[in-house]
Amino acid sequence: MRRLNETAVIWSNRIRGLRPAAGGCRRLQAAAGGCRRLPAVNNAAGRLFVSEEWRRVSSESPSQTSEPDFGLVLCSGLAVGIYTTNSPEACQYVADNSKANILVVENHKQLQKILQVEDRLPHLKAIVQYKDALKEKRPNLYSWAEFLDLGRGEPDEPLDAIVSSQKPNQCCALIYTSGTTGQPKGVMLSHDNITWTALSISRHVGLKDATRAQEQVVSYLPLSHVAAQMGSLVTTLKEVRPTAFMGVPRVWEKMQEKMKSVGAKSSTVRRKLAVWAKDVGLQTNRSRMDRGGASAGRTPLSYQLAKKLVFKKVRKALGLDRCSRCYTGAAPITKDTLEFFLSLDVPVYELYGMSESSGPHSISTPEAFRITRYPTWRRRTTRPLRPRRRRRLTVVSRRPASCGKEIPGCQTKLREPDAEGSGEICFWGRHVFMGYLNMADETQEALDGDGWLRSGDLGRHDEDGFLFITGRIKELIITAGGENIPPVPSEDAVKEAVPLVSNAMLIGDKRKFLSMLLTVKCEINPESGDPEDELTPEAIALCRKLGSNATRVSEVAGGRDRVVHAAVQEGINRVNKEATSNAQRIQKWIILDRDFSQSGGELGPTMKLKRPVVAKMYTEQIENFYKESATPTTPDNPPPPK
Repeated sequence: MRRLNETAVIWSNRIRGLRPAAGGCRRLQAAAGGCRRLPAVNNAAGRLFVSEEWRRVSSESPSQTSEPDFGLVLCSGLAVGIYTTNSPEACQYVADNSKANILVVENHKQLQKILQVEDRLPHLKAIVQYKDALKEKRPNLYSWAEFLDLGRGEPDEPLDAIVSSQKPNQCCALIYTSGTTGQPKGVMLSHDNITWTALSISRHVGLKDATRAQEQVVSYLPLSHVAAQMGSLVTTLKEVRPTAFMGVPRVWEKMQEKMKSVGAKSSTVRRKLAVWAKDVGLQTNRSRMDRGGASAGRTPLSYQLAKKLVFKKVRKALGLDRCSRCYTGAAPITKDTLEFFLSLDVPVYELYGMSESSGPHSISTPEAFRITRYPTWRRRTTRPLRPRRRRRLTVVSRRPASCGKEIPGCQTKLREPDAEGSGEICFWGRHVFMGYLNMADETQEALDGDGWLRSGDLGRHDEDGFLFITGRIKELIITAGGENIPPVPSEDAVKEAVPLVSNAMLIGDKRKFLSMLLTVKCEINPESGDPEDELTPEAIALCRKLGSNATRVSEVAGGRDRVVHAAVQEGINRVNKEATSNAQRIQKWIILDRDFSQSGGELGPTMKLKRPVVAKMYTEQIENFYKESATPTTPDNPPPPK
């Protein structure tokens, strides 16, 4: 077992960070010695901290926050993260719940959030702004330079004593959950949780030893999440050219949309070449997938040609020409997106885990991954008025892609599996967290007596041991007829059948039938992150193919465009044909006037859908679906397909 500070010291002279800066990139040495300046502040400014147990809350993820994070580890402190998109009230909740002594903010804008709730933070002793000059002077408000000056000239002995007293099972980091289904919870991770997980995952995926070669990665997420936000990401990727890259599903989806938009403007010859290359790429990579990542003898000549003419150029345009491993996680991703990148020879491997498991628990690798659909046999049982033999039906399942197999040293069990083998996924291993801060009941609910962590996710294993996520217990829709329906497969199916759709949310809990809220793809304001009324170029191109002249969301929302409405209904009809029962058919739907977003409150920081929030925001539209007097032939309330 190892402490994080020991790891930092061991690798301090070997690990380098690369950060874009004015005039190019400059190297930053992540050495433990460079972090000792911050914990020295603990000795010089005792008025700021309470004993050795002081906590810092940050609101960003550039290099400036890494230094206080490592400094805090050295002096037994805890670093806590807050999303930059959080409201003042959300900031207050995390800071108060964690009893934070110091708040480190990025700029004046973030500072104002804290000042609004400062009087409700009894433990707060200092605020530090690390970017831009301070615009005001207040007691215990410091610039980053002023804060570091507090610790200059302090002896190392008190710090060394604190470092020596630390234990591997001691809490090292505090990560708050995104609060998708309730109040955020503070996840306590130990030194051993973090160092063991980092070592295990790096060995499992084949990351190069830093003594032999330097891996290049791009950190663009808020570090308060174990998995970030968009921004000028592709520009950064092209500059850094990472060797490994992790993106939440929405990042890959946005890339896909942009590439389709650019492709739609290409010449006929280029489009035909792209279609041919993608077909070759998909077939070749599917074949590799079936053989465990191995090539069947000689690489097809068509693939070699497609790689030279298309794939290399695509990778270079994305900044992924050196990238050997691309990953996705933190939320469900559609097979359409995975297969899109697979066809371009950019396999995106799914990983699965949670904050409570120190990040990843299972992961797909080039040697072991599953994406494509497989036909399955299902047995449908009916209870007619008179006895009838069971019918065996052949249906094509819309199974999610696999999130791979467990990291060595981790174990998985399925709790109370059903007839199809789907049960609650439970984790066991050294990566399982210590518990929730100040939440004994919630901790007891999450961890059983043998140390198994209940994830709240439903999943199953296939015959080869691959793990598939089939739903989330709290998201299960139980209709008035008692049918259990996981919403994500239906939502993904609609998004795949209707490319115009950006977000979808299935409705039907305790209802007589299913309905769905839909949004369409629109432009996003780069400054605020708010969805705008203008459709994306891809969406406009789709409308033109359908025969619609719409260019704005307001022109297609609420059934205003009959052509678009008919196309959406046709796509939903196709989805309904694959439903295994009438109860799983989507009978009513509506296109909303605005896409879901973080700023609007419908999406969390990792772009997960906040279902309770959406249900509350669109109560009127949902209730209209189920009014007895509602006319089934109104534009967005079509009759159920026959």
